Amino acid sequence: MTKKELVASIAKESGLTVKDSTKALNAFVASVGKAMKKGERLQLPGLGTFKVTKRSARVVRNPRTGAKLNVPAKKVVKFKAAPALDKGL
Repeated sequence: MTKKELVASIAKESGLTVKDSTKALNAFVASVGKAMKKGERLQLPGLGTFKVTKRSARVVRNPRTGAKLNVPAKKVVKFKAAPALDKGL
């Protein structure tokens, strides 16, 4: 599903205009992004949970050359689907 298709679906389900649905989706994405940057956990019942975790520094190997590379530690966003969403798949 593309963003355009998602906006159309939101507009149809909510009765909002496409323009208002686009604004709502953009606001949602911006809010989730701000929460993730702060390291907050976002829980959406029926959908799932977004959370920020730390990934440790590690050494990896380039499969083509065999050279070892150091990958620094960083924070990543993980998503865990809600049980209701998992059952529907």
